[in-house]
Amino acid sequence: MHRISQFRLATLTCAASLAFAPLWGVEAANQTQSERNTSDVSAETAAPTSPPIAEKRDHSYTFHGITISDPYDWLYDKSYPEIDDEDVLEYLRAENVWFEAAMEPHAQLTETLFEEMRARIKEDDSTVPQRRGDYLYWSEFEEGAQYRKHYRKPVGAPDNAEGQLILDETALAEGHEYFRLGAVAVSKNGRYLAYSTDTNGSERYTARVKDLETGELFGDEIPEVRTGLTWVANDTALVYGKANENWRVLDARLHRIGTPVSEDVFLYREEDESFSVNSGLSAQEDYLIIATGDNETSEVRFVSAADPTGELTLVKPRRKGVEYEIDMRDGELFVLTNDEHINFRLAKSPVDSPENWQTVLEGSNEFYLTDFDLFETFMVTEGRLNGLDQVQIRRYDAPTQAEPIAFPEASYTAGLSSNPEYDQTVLRLAYESMVTPDSVYDYHVENGQLELLKQQEIPSGYDGDLYVTQRTEVEARDGTMIPVSVVMRKDREALLRERGIEGPGPLHLYAYGAYGYAVPPGFSTTRLSLLDRGFAYAIAHIRGGDDLGRRWYLQGKLFERANTFNDFVDAGRGLIAQGFTGEGMVTASGGSAGGELMGAIVNQDPQQYGAVVAHVPFVDVLGTMLNEELPLTPGEWQEWGNPITDKSAFAYILSYSPYDQVSAQDYPPMLVTAGLNDPRVTYWEPAKWVAKLRDTKTDDNTLLLKTNMGAGHGGQSGRWNSLRETAEEYAFILWQMEMTDAQAGG
Repeated sequence: MHRISQFRLATLTCAASLAFAPLWGVEAANQTQSERNTSDVSAETAAPTSPPIAEKRDHSYTFHGITISDPYDWLYDKSYPEIDDEDVLEYLRAENVWFEAAMEPHAQLTETLFEEMRARIKEDDSTVPQRRGDYLYWSEFEEGAQYRKHYRKPVGAPDNAEGQLILDETALAEGHEYFRLGAVAVSKNGRYLAYSTDTNGSERYTARVKDLETGELFGDEIPEVRTGLTWVANDTALVYGKANENWRVLDARLHRIGTPVSEDVFLYREEDESFSVNSGLSAQEDYLIIATGDNETSEVRFVSAADPTGELTLVKPRRKGVEYEIDMRDGELFVLTNDEHINFRLAKSPVDSPENWQTVLEGSNEFYLTDFDLFETFMVTEGRLNGLDQVQIRRYDAPTQAEPIAFPEASYTAGLSSNPEYDQTVLRLAYESMVTPDSVYDYHVENGQLELLKQQEIPSGYDGDLYVTQRTEVEARDGTMIPVSVVMRKDREALLRERGIEGPGPLHLYAYGAYGYAVPPGFSTTRLSLLDRGFAYAIAHIRGGDDLGRRWYLQGKLFERANTFNDFVDAGRGLIAQGFTGEGMVTASGGSAGGELMGAIVNQDPQQYGAVVAHVPFVDVLGTMLNEELPLTPGEWQEWGNPITDKSAFAYILSYSPYDQVSAQDYPPMLVTAGLNDPRVTYWEPAKWVAKLRDTKTDDNTLLLKTNMGAGHGGQSGRWNSLRETAEEYAFILWQMEMTDAQAGG
């Protein structure tokens, strides 16, 4: 509901954004003419016949008596986040020109894939309305539009009553090369709308306030916002967090509507620069909750939402390695924590003695408790059992007795959707599987009935009976069994024979493997363009994610990070052994920390892969973890180790850091993307990596770098721009697999 998320996911890259159809990169065909003038050669300039070769410049650094040579360090513009070094920009532009020249012969394939993908999207789509207060809220895409419009109408209004347009993303995006909507918050009385926008990809949002009765946009303009927006003080003020010069949120501030931002009040300030601060409301919206934490430790305070400048109450002091989050109802405080069990327990205490936690649900080795929500007459717990999502209803008078919601398939992903009302009796759920499109359900708590409200419509047609999904296991080199979700056409062999391919066909393998994020076995319309050409598509549920519980995550971080890379390599090898694919026929992709994974697996087992796509890859792990001036570095030491102070961490990171481990060997064909304004994985990591690969590798395989010169970690904004990027990625894969003439099967 209103409770803020645990901090163990605070630095997850775009995952959300990671809908796992890739959203990273740049699409030259959609660049403005002014951008082309700065990033490309003119139309009269001949296309290059060879890739750019980055200059080597002497540079080295020494830690713990070990000296590392880094001749491509100059690609890191030391004036960052300002990037104005012409040598750097010239190199990135040259790589973009080479990318365009290499992809030009496959432009028609890209266009074919794009049109296929677009035809599967209902252009004039809308969400299912949901009640909050006196109104029903929903959003819509108009046909051809890149961005949404947001509407509402009074509860009880006729079905055909026209909605009130409360926010128009298309209008807000006008004139901007990049646009992304951040937080959206309607005041409790329904009159005011607070929202934030980012127009350059830096993830530093600007917040505004709109009067929904008059349509007036107030003069309040809050810059550098990096959190949600929370209405307090009887809808007269907003609580937010501001990014500092290092992109970190170390405070919670109160802005009273109609006053200068310079008069905003600090409600809380964090002293530990590795932590981050966020805030939200309790279930009954009577308390403001302010939480601070990093990837493994948290600390929470609360105060009356009606009097947010009052004295904060500390729930329990921080203790390294202990995470907790809270919610409250009727004088009781509920706590989700890992203090006694690695898979978390649920406890509660009186609000006036918040440190006195009494167990409600014991931690379990089998059930991984990931979340809870409080409603008036029941609560909901979410988690995973044997890697499968669970949504459970529990009554306050018998909380240990779970009423699990039953879903129709053996493998799926499901969870609570938006349920903003405390007195909710019907729960909105989201559900999908690798063969079932995104579905919206209402679950009627009293009779246990699931009601399907909407299933993603695919205008060009989709027959789920043509596809089959299964969950298999492969044995990693240390004996651990790694789950893998696979989807393919039932007639895959026939499709491949039509293309002259006998025996195992190509398989695309995806994973993330970091921060305890479990990649869900969900549906993708874009993926169909591979499946319908005879590919199998697999998600490896490797360690580093928390697919099989909290320990699964811990076994892929710090000094066990190599498990993540080994699991992926062994998953591919296992799928080859099981007959899903063959040697050299595995293609792979991953982004951010998943891009680090791509860098590690091509160093370790390059011959397995026919093509690899690394989106905004975190490949200079050692260099970044040694640079404490970078925005995310201090907060990331809990995930990777601190090589500045710990010699063993330095040596271990060096042993797998993809950039440092590039060697003179053959590498598979690779497409690498970057974002110039990316604050999470800085542009120079993929740029340096590609430069070193070009100089070191012993093959003639294609290596492309594509830097988005006008966006950040999430790539181009707008649904069609990001869709075209996916089409380009798939065109690259099909090109490298010598399947450019392959048409999608019916």
